[in-house]
Amino acid sequence: MDQAAEASGGGSFTPLLLIVLLFAVMYFLMIRPQQKRRREAAQMQNALGPGDRIVTIGGLHGTVVAVSDDVVTLEIAAGVQVDFARPAIARVVTSTAAVPAADEIVEPEPAPVAEEPIVNPVTDTRKKD
Repeated sequence: MDQAAEASGGGSFTPLLLIVLLFAVMYFLMIRPQQKRRREAAQMQNALGPGDRIVTIGGLHGTVVAVSDDVVTLEIAAGVQVDFARPAIARVVTSTAAVPAADEIVEPEPAPVAEEPIVNPVTDTRKKD
């Protein structure tokens, strides 16, 4: 009878170990990546500045005109400005730091076009009389 009690008492540690292992796997596969995404989104939303081209969570494209504590003013068309909550900004398309100023933009010169005779690639296969 003592052997049966010892055998059943030793097996209760395994299910507890499996539950702890399951929670560890859930943490590393689900919770941690979500926290990382949330941190990156908050960092992106805090770095917004006037001139940034953005996309909202609803798919609206616009240019940031002004930024206050938790409100971002966007210009979605010429003369049309709307206010959005800062968490409604999904991503930044172009940042003002990445866009050169208008006087710094240098347009490349067009490449010279060489005039070559046009050769017809179609050959005539009909019989001639």
